[in-house]
This record gives sequence, structure tokens and C-alpha cells, in this order.
Amino acid sequence: MYENLVKTFLIITLLFHLPVLATAKTEKDATKAEKAAVKTEKKAAVNIDAGSVLTLEQCVSIALKNSPQIQIYQNRMKSAKSQVGIAKSDYSPTFGIGTGYTKPLNGNSVDSNGYSSDNGYYAVNISVQQLLYNFGKTGAKIKSQKYNLEAAGYDLENMYIDTVYATKMAYYNVLAAKYNRDIYDQNVQMNEREYERTKAFFEEGLKSKIDLVNAEVNLSDARIQLVDAENAYQTSLIQLNNSMYVAGAPMYNIQSTETFNFITPNTSVDLTNVSNVHDLETLPACETGAVYKGSIERQNIIADYKFTPFGLSLDDAIKKAYADRPDIKSLSALVAAMNESLKYAKREYFPELTGSAGYTMRDSSSYYNSGFNISAGLNIAAINPFRTKCDIDYAHTQVDLAQNNLDLLKQNVYFEVQSAFVNMQQIEKRIPLLGTKVKQAQENYELADGRYEVGLGNFLELQDAKNSYNAAQLGFVNAVFEYNTARVQVEKAMGDK
Repeated sequence: MYENLVKTFLIITLLFHLPVLATAKTEKDATKAEKAAVKTEKKAAVNIDAGSVLTLEQCVSIALKNSPQIQIYQNRMKSAKSQVGIAKSDYSPTFGIGTGYTKPLNGNSVDSNGYSSDNGYYAVNISVQQLLYNFGKTGAKIKSQKYNLEAAGYDLENMYIDTVYATKMAYYNVLAAKYNRDIYDQNVQMNEREYERTKAFFEEGLKSKIDLVNAEVNLSDARIQLVDAENAYQTSLIQLNNSMYVAGAPMYNIQSTETFNFITPNTSVDLTNVSNVHDLETLPACETGAVYKGSIERQNIIADYKFTPFGLSLDDAIKKAYADRPDIKSLSALVAAMNESLKYAKREYFPELTGSAGYTMRDSSSYYNSGFNISAGLNIAAINPFRTKCDIDYAHTQVDLAQNNLDLLKQNVYFEVQSAFVNMQQIEKRIPLLGTKVKQAQENYELADGRYEVGLGNFLELQDAKNSYNAAQLGFVNAVFEYNTARVQVEKAMGDK
């Protein structure tokens, strides 16, 4: 008796491992989107050290590693992968084991010799059932879940793109704030020079008191503007930290990029030594050293800035968006999943062919028997025709809705790429013009500075020229910032990372 039980449990153990072997392939079922997501996830993150200089790629890598949104979508993809396994489990056998004691109600039985025996008996039943064929219902369910897994992978990839986009936008905002701060710092130094020079001229009787007062006011305004620019720079760094999900980051710097490549300004200043001007018989000469050598000059912003136009046409950008956008791929997979759900609903009418095998052991006071059994059957579940028809109609509607959402998205993608591309092209045309404006404004400021130095120009003329020069520099930096952000928007619209 016990030997039979041992054999039975050995058989059951073997059968129990069959579904594990049958579903082992599930772990290998990874979509292209899932593989791409895993590849992105394995990028090395960079720790932020105090005083370090980070590149755009390093900031993006930190953001991808730390983003809780990405972790949410990764878990959603794992959940979708589990649903595929659950759907496949219909092809795996089911096992059952039971035991009990049965006592008939008609009392004891009497044999031919007149002896009475108990009719009660102990029984152990071990069974296994296997779905053999159900006319594609399980296959449709598995395909539907696979398409859902594929859609989840593309949703994860789309979250990568959103994270990269947010980090790049914050990064370029820091660059713009940094160069704006340097321009305002240059403005402070220019006003300090003008104040020292005007003070020296006033003390020597060459300039009026009103020029000195105006120089003091302009210097105070320049310092206030620098404080505001520094605050804007610090705020932009906080926004960049937020995009990277880094709290309590130390102070660090960032590098210029290929399309935002101003040389880091040198804050040193070459000032005219006005304290040596004591000859009151002649006006101070306009020497070469008298021209302000500031932190952002022609040789930095204009001559050293390298403009790299976008390499694709609008038609190519739209084609690339249709081919690469993960949200389009996700909705396409969802349409396919809805079609498989429709197939499943239509096949609810079909029966299921199943097979079963078992082992039964019975032991009573009068006899003992045991044995294996095997059977097959065609099962037709109870059908509610009205309910099934409604299920099919609902599945049809879900297919149509998914297709409508896909068509709408494609149309929106077209206009999104077109709008971002046109905006980027307009800024591309403005940058060279603004560069010329900076050169002209700088030349005008140098001339006004020289005229004021030798007494031919007045203080207001000098201030107008200086303000125009600063405004031209700020406008140029802002145009470069707008170009980079517009380019990032085009890349995001195309599905690039």
C-alpha cells in the first residue's frame, strides 16, 4: 500500500514539473521595446561630487537611473509579463489530490458464511487534467497578453524619452542662465570701470557731477541685475536637480554642448589705469588698453560659437516619427491586442477538448484495490447567447476605439513635428542675424567709449551704446537657448532619446 503511494507521489512530482518546463520559454519572450528598455537601464549612472563638471549625457544617465516614473513603468511591464504567463498556464496541466472515508447508509454487508463486514472504506484519489484543444481561445488570450506586454514596453520607452526631454530642457536652461549671469557680471565690471574713470575725471574737473551720480546709479543697477541673474542661475540648477531626481546635490558645473558651445567666460577684466592720468593740459588719449576687455567678447560668443544646423528635412523628420515613436508603437500593439480579444470573444461558442489521468486507491476491511485511469472529453460550457453577443459587440467597439486613438495620435504627431520643425528653422535664421547685431553693438560701444574717453561723446551716448551691447548679447544667448530647446522638441517629436 505504502509503496503504491510513494510511486504515485513520484509520478505527480514529475508531472508537476512539466508545466515549468513548458513555460520556461516565457522568460525568453522579450519584445524589442523591452530589450531597448533593459539596455537603457544598464547605463552607468554618475554620482555628483562637489565641484564636479557634468556633461549632458551624465545628467541624462542620472535622471534615467533615479526616475521613480521609470520604475513605475518598469513594474507595469513586469506585471504585463506575468499576465502572459498566466494566459499560458491554460496549456499547463492541473493537479488534484484528495482523501477521505466513505460509510454507506445501508449498514454492514453479510457474506455467504454469515459473517458481517463494514462497508466503509478509505480512498485516495490523485488526478491530473490537461487542456488538449479549445479551437484557439487560449491562443487568442496569450497573443492578446503578449501585445499588452509589447505595449507596456513601448510605454516604458516613451517614459525614457520624456525623462531625457525634461533633463535636456533643464540643462539648456542652466546654460542660458549661466551665460546671462556672465553677461550681467561683465556689465558690473563695465560700470565699475566707468565709475572709476568718471570719478577720476570729475576730481580733475573734466566731467560734471551729474555724470558721476549717473555712473553710481548705473553701477548700483548693474549689481542688482547681477544678483537677480545669480538667483536665476541657482534656480535653474535646482530645476536641473529636480529633473535628475537628486535632492541635496552639492554645487557643480555643467559643460557646454555641441549646439550651445560658448566658451566659459573668463571673468578677469582689463581696466584702464585712470589714476595715472594727471596731465590736465591735454585730454586723456584713447589707448588700446582703454577699451573694456570683458568676460564675454566678440572672440568668445561670436567667433567661437559654432552653429550646427539640423540634418533632416521636415519630410524625413515626419517619417522618422511615424517609424520610431514608441507611443505610436504602443497604440498599434493595443489595436492588435483588442483584435485578439475579439477573436477570443467570438470563440466562446466553441467546446473544449480535455484529457485527464488519475490514480485511485481504496482500502476497506474486506478488500483493497487500486489502479490508474485515463479519459478524454469534449466539454461544452453553458452558453448565454445574448451575453456572448454583447461581449462580441463590446470587443468590436474596443478595436474601433483603439484604432481611432491610433489615427488621432498619428495626426497629432504630424502637426507636432511640423510645428516644432518650423519653429526651429525660424530660430536658425535668426541666430546669424543676431550674431551680426552683437558685432555691430560691440563696435558701437567701443566707439562710444573712445569718444567719451577723449571728451567728444557724452555720458548718455555711452550708456545707450552699452545697454544696446548688453541687450544684443542677451538676445543672442536667448536665441541659442530657444534653438536648442526647439531642437530638443523636434527630437522628442521624432521619438529620439
